[in-house]
This record gives sequence, structure tokens and C-alpha cells, in this order.
Amino acid sequence: MADEKVVVITGASSGIGEASAELLAKDGAKLVLGARRENLLKEISEKVEKLGGQAVYQSTDVTDDDQVESLAKLAIDKFGRIDVWINNAGIMPQSILSEKKIQDWNNMIDINIKGTLYGIGAAIPYMDKQKSGHIINVSSVAGHQAHQGSAVYSATKYAVRAISESLRQEMVDAKNNVRVTVVSPGAINTGLLSSVTDPQVKAGMEKFYEAYSIPVERVALTIKQAIDLPADAAWNEVVIRPTNQLG
Repeated sequence: MADEKVVVITGASSGIGEASAELLAKDGAKLVLGARRENLLKEISEKVEKLGGQAVYQSTDVTDDDQVESLAKLAIDKFGRIDVWINNAGIMPQSILSEKKIQDWNNMIDINIKGTLYGIGAAIPYMDKQKSGHIINVSSVAGHQAHQGSAVYSATKYAVRAISESLRQEMVDAKNNVRVTVVSPGAINTGLLSSVTDPQVKAGMEKFYEAYSIPVERVALTIKQAIDLPADAAWNEVVIRPTNQLG
């Protein structure tokens, strides 16, 4: 159970991060919340406390390794350990390659890939020392199949899966009892569509999400279930789609 576990969540100010924080709070988890929007983190922390959990928060840009390391230190200073680290921060500014939206490409690489790596790098030393832990990386069904307009986004989410599998093998070799889970959601009702910069692509995706998306709480429940497994077992990869989503 997530009861009493210290859980660090990046991208915690909305979507999957927020929903996970609220669900885990009901189990009495000790939450360390990081995101760029500090005002929202404050609101979520207050809600967590009302739900029975404990929470601290810190403005965190996952593209800055020093800030991610500082978030890990906050967890240690406040609660003494890190049991679960959820790399959830991500953006999805999809567009066709010929538009050459280099800034979008760089932002996706910096947040979706480097942010995940920085989170792993910050958490593993503490988990290795305590000989237990759980890294949960949020990928996407776009990390299983690419479509026009999704090339760079899909590439970053394929990368998250590759990073996760390599990390899993490294943790097995280290014999430190650190579990690794990658969660790949389909069409989920989050604010992710707001980061799509191509108007035509965004319009098509909005129509698709209106027809098929499911509540973000479904992914939060999946994350909780992965955490709640006995320590000798791990869901290494979970794909969660709306029942009626084809691709």
C-alpha cells in the first residue's frame, strides 16, 4: 500500500500528477510535489492535507538538473527517504516535420527525455542507499506507435520506454530492490492538448479526445496499483487506453 510512503511527483500541478497526488493522499502518503506553477502546487498541497496525506512542494523546472536535485533533497530533508519517484512532467506540441518547429522539438527533448533522466539521476542514489524504491516513468501510447505529426513526441516517449528498460536491468544487476514501471496512457482527459502548437493538428486531436478520452483518475489508479504491488514484484510496463480507442 502507498500508506506512509514518500512519493515525489514531477509535473504535479495538473493532470496525471495532480490526480495521483490526491489519490495517494487518501492512503496517507507523504508527497513531495514539483512543477513550475507554484501557485497550483500550493492549492494541491492543501487539498492533499485535507485528504489525509502530507505534502511539501517546490517550484521545479525539470529541464534544470539542479532544480530536480533540489526537489530530491527536499524529500530527504522533510521525510528522510524517497520510496517512489514519478517522472510525470511532459509536453506534446505535435506538428508535421516539414514545419521545422525547432523550439518545440527542443522543448520536448528537454522536458520529456532529459527531465526523466534528471529525475532518475536524482532519486537513484537515495534508493540505492536504502536498498528499496520505485521509479515510475510516464510514457504514452505514442511511444508504441508513431503517426504523422507525432514524430518528435513519439520519439521522446519511445525514449522513455528505452530508458526505463535499461534502468530496470541496471537495478536488477545492482540488487538494490528498486522497481521500475513505465505507464503508457492513451487518450486521457488532461491539459496536455494545450501544448499542441499546430492549429490543424490540435483541432483533429481535440475532436478525437472529445470522442474517446477517459478521466485522468484512471491513470492515477493504475499508478497506485503499481505502487501497491508487493515489493517482490513489479509492473514493468502498463498500457492504458480508453476501451474504445483503436490506436
